[in-house]
Amino acid sequence: MKKWWNWISAFALLCLLFVAIPLFYSRGGSKEELRPMFAEYVKKYNKSYFNNSAEYETRFEHFVASVQEIDELNSKSRGPEQYRAKYGLTHLSDMSKIEFQELHLADEQPHRRKDSHRSRKPLLAMSNLEDKDKYETEKDKSAPISLHDNIYIIIRKERTAASLPLQIDWRAKGVIGAVKNQGLCGACWAFSTIGVMEAMSAISTGKFEPLSVQEVIDCAGLGNSGCAGGDICLLLDWLTMTKSVVETDKEYPLKLTNGACLMNKNATGVRVKSFTCNDFTSAEDKILASIATHGPVAVAVNALTWQNYLGGVIQYHCSGTPKDLNHAVELVGYDLTADVPYYIAKNSWGSSFGLDGYIHLAIGANTCGLANEVASVDVTV
Repeated sequence: MKKWWNWISAFALLCLLFVAIPLFYSRGGSKEELRPMFAEYVKKYNKSYFNNSAEYETRFEHFVASVQEIDELNSKSRGPEQYRAKYGLTHLSDMSKIEFQELHLADEQPHRRKDSHRSRKPLLAMSNLEDKDKYETEKDKSAPISLHDNIYIIIRKERTAASLPLQIDWRAKGVIGAVKNQGLCGACWAFSTIGVMEAMSAISTGKFEPLSVQEVIDCAGLGNSGCAGGDICLLLDWLTMTKSVVETDKEYPLKLTNGACLMNKNATGVRVKSFTCNDFTSAEDKILASIATHGPVAVAVNALTWQNYLGGVIQYHCSGTPKDLNHAVELVGYDLTADVPYYIAKNSWGSSFGLDGYIHLAIGANTCGLANEVASVDVTV
């Protein structure tokens, strides 16, 4: 039954790629051959520049570049068909790489803390000037990644001793909120961290209630800069040091812009009791153990090649070095039974992105740098 379902899933992904908006075009042909496809794309995503001829042409150039990238990434994907990452047209496909980075990837900005006692490396945000060269370098990294021996040791151990579940999905337990869309606000660091906090609160109380992302966008200091970027671990540092209460989303609703801090010091809500922020690049078994026995975690990642992601398991095409981290997501589960074991990552680019707003990232190879900065949280309600 499982294999049958896998093939159905693979067929559905292929439909997304080649039926909804076909990607067939002749290699080496004129880009003008893509104009009918672009017209359909503009209509499908209700793009506002339909009647603006200058912007229409600019967006068409970006679209052509995306189609070429999609073709290249799909041609270099490896592994079982039903698990390999699939790339196709998304609502982000009419952006240039620099624009995509500036609007969606400049928000996770890890920093060194001089007084930090936690085991995490100093991490630097990506420079816009390096974007093009770096992207070209990453696209060349298409050779299959050799997974750490750790993951196979874990799988063998758990299949015999069953000390950890082979599958975990906190969504099924009702503690994960709906996927949100950060839009043009560079606050992935806030969405992912608050997502973990509301999950831990729900695990503790048995009741899920969305918490305010806007509160930390407006109020968090210690190097965090609202929609201009921040860091998951610095946010947790700030929440711990200030003993700030995170109110509910209903009390402090999302606006996706920087605003004056309206924190109510007398409000009831959720506080950070304690947290860890670690580098697990050589110990992904600890990430799995944390997810299974404790709850979801927030991680920093390099998402530069995610612009046209549709589904499947991302295994290649993204650097995992600390200096390339530029985004943050919430890991809400994993699957060790799959042919390519993967984490389930909740993104903040809306439910139309990827797998209903989620991404599958391969376990065991620090895929897209996910193991460089891993944050877990305990809360007081």
